[in-house]
Amino acid sequence: MSETGRTRRRRRTREETEADLLAAARRLLQRDGVLAGVNLREIATEAGVNHGQIYQYFGTRQALLRAAAADLVQRQAADQDGHWELPFSERRQAMFRHRLGEPELVKLEALLALDGDGDFSPLPRFTQTRQSLERDRDEGSLPEDADAVADHVMTAAAQMGYIIFREAYARDTGISLEELDERAARAFARMVAGLTTPSPKQGPPE
Repeated sequence: MSETGRTRRRRRTREETEADLLAAARRLLQRDGVLAGVNLREIATEAGVNHGQIYQYFGTRQALLRAAAADLVQRQAADQDGHWELPFSERRQAMFRHRLGEPELVKLEALLALDGDGDFSPLPRFTQTRQSLERDRDEGSLPEDADAVADHVMTAAAQMGYIIFREAYARDTGISLEELDERAARAFARMVAGLTTPSPKQGPPE
């Protein structure tokens, strides 16, 4: 067959190759689960690229996983128009629902933290978060004496802990996963509501 008779495949740009690798990593993580292990050769095959390009573009396995986590977070953020303007309680409950929809992201973040990845950030948009927390106190959706940063961190930890263990919790309690998610969401809302309630004033000792 002549050169003109062949169908020549256009070479992908670096950006396209990186996007293909991240998409392949997401698919395999969702299919096999994070803790099944990430096989870089399988990711390369799934993406249709040379195995060596993973190291060329990302450098390490951790860097690829970190990029996959950041990519998933970015995709979540794209669906959260107006999120940062919500009051504290609504914002934390909305994030709980978002995390329920992306359990593999939570597991991936936990894996990166447990793996000792010093470049992993569990609070990648903390500057924006801090601005929202300051507004929460100014506008009264958090009490003036609230430790807003600690409130944010502990509610984030509660969300992630539940999602990591939710399947095991459902199995041990005999409650269906769907029902347990609903009940956990209501319990989480009550927990967050407690943080938005001012502490009672202490009177002088008698």
